[in-house]
Amino acid sequence: MRLLDFPKLWLLMGLCFLAFPSVHAQPTDAETRQMLKDRGKRQMGAIQGRSVQHNFHFTDRFADSGITFQHRAVEDCGKTYKPVHYDHGNGVAVADVDNDGLTDVYFTTQLGTNELWRNFGGGRFENITIQAGVGLPDQIAVAASFADIDNDGDADLFVTTVRHGNHLFENRGGGRFRDITISAGVNYSGHSSSAVFFDFDNDGLLDLFLCNVGVYTSDSKGPGGFYRGLADAFQGHLLPARREHSILYRNKGGQQFEDVSEKTGLRDGSWTGDAAFADLNGDGFLDLYVLNMQGDNRYYENQAGKRFIDKTAAHFPKTPWGAMGIKFFDYDQDGAMDLLITDMHSDMTDAQIQVSKTTGTLDFERSKSEAWCTTRWTETYLQGSSNNIFGNALFQNRGKGQFAEVSNEAGVENLWPWGVSVGDLNADGYEDIFITAGMGFGFRYAVNSVLLNEAGKEFVNAEFLLGLEPRAQGRIKKVAFTLDCSGADQSNRLCQGQSGLVPVFEFLSSRSSAMVDLDNDGDLDIITNEMNDRPQVLLSSLAASAKVQFLKIKLAGTKSNRDGLGALVKVRAGGRTFTQLHDGKSGYFGHSSLPLYFGLGNAERAEAVEVVWPSGARQILDSPNVRNGMLVIEEAK
Repeated sequence: MRLLDFPKLWLLMGLCFLAFPSVHAQPTDAETRQMLKDRGKRQMGAIQGRSVQHNFHFTDRFADSGITFQHRAVEDCGKTYKPVHYDHGNGVAVADVDNDGLTDVYFTTQLGTNELWRNFGGGRFENITIQAGVGLPDQIAVAASFADIDNDGDADLFVTTVRHGNHLFENRGGGRFRDITISAGVNYSGHSSSAVFFDFDNDGLLDLFLCNVGVYTSDSKGPGGFYRGLADAFQGHLLPARREHSILYRNKGGQQFEDVSEKTGLRDGSWTGDAAFADLNGDGFLDLYVLNMQGDNRYYENQAGKRFIDKTAAHFPKTPWGAMGIKFFDYDQDGAMDLLITDMHSDMTDAQIQVSKTTGTLDFERSKSEAWCTTRWTETYLQGSSNNIFGNALFQNRGKGQFAEVSNEAGVENLWPWGVSVGDLNADGYEDIFITAGMGFGFRYAVNSVLLNEAGKEFVNAEFLLGLEPRAQGRIKKVAFTLDCSGADQSNRLCQGQSGLVPVFEFLSSRSSAMVDLDNDGDLDIITNEMNDRPQVLLSSLAASAKVQFLKIKLAGTKSNRDGLGALVKVRAGGRTFTQLHDGKSGYFGHSSLPLYFGLGNAERAEAVEVVWPSGARQILDSPNVRNGMLVIEEAK
């Protein structure tokens, strides 16, 4: 058996797909490790004199967790590689499915079986997929969303797939589910991605916005039942026949939904992977921002729960062209929701793909794609670029519907980003950012980013300081697949000059993540879903290494939806006010049912908590009698 080190011997297949693969040399393992070592040193030097707390670390406890899940990718991400949307990966969603006070984890995969892992404390898990009935073997799953659709107090589950039909599971208690997809009326089958639950009409029931990408597969099937990708998949946004509109489902009650996309004017034909909501104009109704991975994003203003109107130009005159991840959050704690969008496709130009073997590599990774329109991309392909940003965007809310794009000043640019998860990792009161990154097969290594929020002014890179890079405890690559070069795979271009069984390697790459206190020790941990690999279970040492002051808040709506999704929560502590939107948006391709986590900095307890419920009710709790624990707030009837 011979080993084929793919990054050294094959062409880099970039998403410069208008003219198939570009030729770029790949760094060796030694060069990659030296690059990572150099970055670690640079981060250590850069943190000196900064005020942001970083005296803690993360450790990957996958081996101790009991979790054995392995993501498996379809062949179009490997031996029959095509530049197609399968490489966008899969999601992870978290919720307390059995109401035992511990957060459980659901992973999706393309091939094999999705898995639900029950948390039984101390960072340990057990596989309850079979008894839960949510495995969906070989369904080519994409995203997962937990939400209480029937207001009965437990987390139901929605799962999207690529042309195998989407699935809605009712939680029947004790972590057992039943498939109610057909009767609920949500059995759409297409190229679906994220699913976002929110109550757009404020009737107390969670509605569902289903993101559909567009037609990127043929009718030919490959191993495991996946539909093979089209060779020109990434030109699909230019072809109206390949458009798939996203769907707005209204919850009618009784576990039934209706498609109200036409009725509400929300007929979005973007090639979208994700969306997010917030009440940006303060009228009490949730507005919707829809990403486009190949074109202009769209911001839809909610008209009293009856219609949506496109107000993008008025508020976001320029949007990222290749958007992947999205999160509304108040990064500067001024009480207004800001917006972070990650843009992966803009990094896929010739200029951005080229591998510098000097320390300058880091500089271009943290810059916008300047050469976008001068390489393989034309104005026709871009459908006009004058209103686009070619990189990540952080829109700072300046009030009165005005947003300023401050990503460069704030330091949130990175290479090949996918999902974004937000939470207060160091419990100082300001929410930090974790961005998954990397491309995997055929591409060089790219780091996941941890951006610590320095008092709402800028973000400081800390992934090496906190032990999250190199990820998987220093393991930077793995076997992607094995070719039978004397048999079935002998015509594969990678078998040229090879015989027998030949393992082909790829660098590790992450796709989705969630921040959650997995071990219930009072600090936020991180769990990921990797591309064609096992997850990371990253437990934080913060609670063991520092005095942590925090408050977890679980909402229980009565007039509002039971989860309280859409509520705005403000915590006053130590003379400061911390604001969070309860949106369930845990990360890329993941919508979760989680308590809110507020770090209180040096304050020993919260002085007051204010909740503005989706119903419009305003509720204030003075001197809540909870310290470093869970505060359950039931909406006043």
